[in-house]
Amino acid sequence: MAAVNIKNITQDELFFGHKACGGCGGSLTLRLALKVIGDRAFTVVPAGCMSAVGFIYPQMAFGVNAIISSFPGTASMLSGVAAGARALGLEDYHAVGFAGDGGTADIGLQVLSGAIDRNDKIIYICYDNEAYMNTGVQKSSLTPRGALTTTTPVGKKAKGTLTHKKNMFEIAAAHGIAYAATASMGAVPDFLKKVEKAKHIDGTSYIHVFAPCHVGWGFDSSKTIDISRKALSCGLWYLAEYEDGEFILNQNPKEFSPVEEYLYAQGRFRHLSDEDIAVIKTSRDKQWEKMRTKWISKKV
Repeated sequence: MAAVNIKNITQDELFFGHKACGGCGGSLTLRLALKVIGDRAFTVVPAGCMSAVGFIYPQMAFGVNAIISSFPGTASMLSGVAAGARALGLEDYHAVGFAGDGGTADIGLQVLSGAIDRNDKIIYICYDNEAYMNTGVQKSSLTPRGALTTTTPVGKKAKGTLTHKKNMFEIAAAHGIAYAATASMGAVPDFLKKVEKAKHIDGTSYIHVFAPCHVGWGFDSSKTIDISRKALSCGLWYLAEYEDGEFILNQNPKEFSPVEEYLYAQGRFRHLSDEDIAVIKTSRDKQWEKMRTKWISKKV
């Protein structure tokens, strides 16, 4: 069978009729991933954006088996689902979880670490909208430096988020995970290939997806894909994999577009000064110097 792509992807919808905002990067992540994984999926979604919009009786949005876990418990419930399926002798199934940045990098990190350590056969997908969006746009550890949130305000003595974004991809890789990848709603063909690859990994897979939220980020809902592509072109997001103990850079642009084109397109960054921009560029350049000198360059 040919690898899944935009031309041959199924027309069946396994996540539909939900109540997410138009232009929601998280809901697009679920929709596309489930098309690749198929109807033999057991899906775990924690308390958060996607459970809030996907489990509204009688308009249940999942066309596969799906359950809501506790906010920090996505990976542990996935492990239990996989163990139960094995005990029942089920075959040709996938235990897949979808959690946001807070439920992954903050309160869900402990159980995710345990699942990776056990090498449970699960697929964990983080849709990263860079804040706790469902509860009012509070900062998470994946909120980037300079971003305005309700808990990192902007004013005469406040400049938004003061910390840099936690590198969850490399944290997962540091466990010696079977497969990890970054992806973006600005590079859908790359994302589909990585989900397809995760389906066939005999162990734990982790995919970290750049999934903008126009409400929390402050841009028009029609610009989700455009914003995602701008993040890639200016180098503030990257596409990569970790497999067989090696880091692989899937996209290596010769030069970057101005970061201002990405940052100032969003309300959460419009307060940034030239000095703030310089700090962001320096952090970006250090990351790319490491990737270009130490990682293998190869497309998926």
